[in-house]
Amino acid sequence: DTAHCAGVTTTASAVCTRWRRHAVEVIDLPGTYALEGHAGDQRLGRAALLEARPDVVVAVVDATNLARNLYLVLQLLDLGYRVVVALNLVDEARRRHIDIDAAVLARELGVPVVRTVASKGEGVEGVMRTVLAVAEAGDGAGRGRRRRYGPLVEERVDELEALLEERAARRQLPFGLSSRAAALAVLEGDPETTVALAEFGELPFDPGDEALPLLVARQRHDVARRLAEACTAAPGLAPDTWWRITTTPRTGLPILGGVVAAVFTVLFVVGGFLSGVLTTAWEATVSPFLTDVVTAIFGDGALGRTVLWGVDGGVIATLAIGIPYILTFYVLLALLEDSGYLNAAAFLTDRVMHRFGLHGRAVIPLIAALGCNVPAIIGTRTLNSMRERLIASTLITLTPCSARTAIIIGAVALYAGWQWAILVYAVLIAVGVLAGLGLNRLLPGEKQGLVMEMFPFRRPVLRQVGAKTWRRFRDFIWDAAPIIVIGSMVLGALYETGWIWELTEPLSPVVETWLMLPAVAGLTLVFGVLRKELALQLLLTFAVVAYGSSVQDISSFMDTSQIVTFALVTSLYVPCVATIAVLGRELGRWRAALISLGTITTALVVGGLVNQVWIHL
Repeated sequence: DTAHCAGVTTTASAVCTRWRRHAVEVIDLPGTYALEGHAGDQRLGRAALLEARPDVVVAVVDATNLARNLYLVLQLLDLGYRVVVALNLVDEARRRHIDIDAAVLARELGVPVVRTVASKGEGVEGVMRTVLAVAEAGDGAGRGRRRRYGPLVEERVDELEALLEERAARRQLPFGLSSRAAALAVLEGDPETTVALAEFGELPFDPGDEALPLLVARQRHDVARRLAEACTAAPGLAPDTWWRITTTPRTGLPILGGVVAAVFTVLFVVGGFLSGVLTTAWEATVSPFLTDVVTAIFGDGALGRTVLWGVDGGVIATLAIGIPYILTFYVLLALLEDSGYLNAAAFLTDRVMHRFGLHGRAVIPLIAALGCNVPAIIGTRTLNSMRERLIASTLITLTPCSARTAIIIGAVALYAGWQWAILVYAVLIAVGVLAGLGLNRLLPGEKQGLVMEMFPFRRPVLRQVGAKTWRRFRDFIWDAAPIIVIGSMVLGALYETGWIWELTEPLSPVVETWLMLPAVAGLTLVFGVLRKELALQLLLTFAVVAYGSSVQDISSFMDTSQIVTFALVTSLYVPCVATIAVLGRELGRWRAALISLGTITTALVVGGLVNQVWIHL
């Protein structure tokens, strides 16, 4: 995976396979530079390593940035793991005239080092061979040479190590750690190890002392730097031309604007074409068959029609939005990631993101939100704190996904004009900016620093792009499709039984008086959360029932101001039930409820204010 870099991946995955008659379980952890941080990827990697205690750890090291990557290798060795180093991106290093002597690096570390170009599969078999050799060798294989980190650190380590050895005589240390490994973990502020050691008695110093982790990190970085210098020959190189062009505001901002415009253009041209083709094909071939089967089983009454809302309408919704827009967007996102451009965009927008209490890498899930909010919210796991995740997730829910963009294009641009569609986007951007600034000011918590690394630009490998796109789309289908189908059936039941019309009167003060929308638009706003991608279709369906078959399109019963207000409100409140479910899973139920209620309130206030301004113009 050519973009499996720190801050990009957020989940661990495991697979069992066989290699040369050996049963092997491979656990793939998120990319990270260290294990002692508080970001979600670092916490996940640390917890997985401590709990699993793998036989061998493969540390994939970037040959173009060796010193930074060796820090993690040293940390793994300090924790007592058996390590094999995969020296990756050696082709990129060669292109930059960076020559790394793998034999010297292996001798200095005391562990095997295998040169690889993972994107092309080069060296992967050598890594597997080496891993099995280390696993089958004696316990000392792959443990590396013992490092000492200066008198101040070692004095603390020796003191704590002696204490732990004395207390460990009565019980085993947690996670199978040695006394030195446990001592270093505590000095680094590792919360899992510190909590687990609490039952061993009081420590001889305050584990919350911030000076100790900084001291250990400084010493380890110094060792990593000296190791890299010992095995690397590299001429002084000017910064990569592409880095300068894409990260300098004068040239980078126009490029960023052009990239976003190109993504939108491709998304709507390709997405719109695929949506029409797939929907037409399904309705012509599959829908009649499903109708016959469901009618034969459930009859042609309200029950049968309700089932069809789910099994037929729900799948059509997934086809109309999921494949054309979300799949297309995931292809574009994977191309941008694997080319290295998203990292440049994160660097370029870092100063702006800081005004919202975020970092530049938060721009990656925010861009992903343009396709679908569900995976974008999952992507906030790479952020350092719950405060950042809460701010980013709120901004994501205010970002128009492909379903809401389809409403803006299909309603405002088509029936009111492109100038009004642009105005809707301008209002959405303004609301997002104000929300970010307000949350940054109101939410408690410290803003955490971040060191960003610029990854090299490279040509994406289509096989890797395809694999990454498929994994993301598969996860979207797994998370969202069942909720879309169930939501469709709930909506169908309310519609077919006529209960849905009972809501028009209680909604009247808000919908008809404040927003000045027709009653059918209010029903669409309520049930759009179940199927927002079908909001326009629902609106027309309700209008035909309420006003008769003379209704041909939304301009038949709504004027320009109502169309703009409807699109604004629809685009601002929480996107869909799938998003609410993921918010609850990622942030907790009460935070999900607050974000949902906050976006609903914002949508109603903004929609009403825009309508009042329109009246007085």
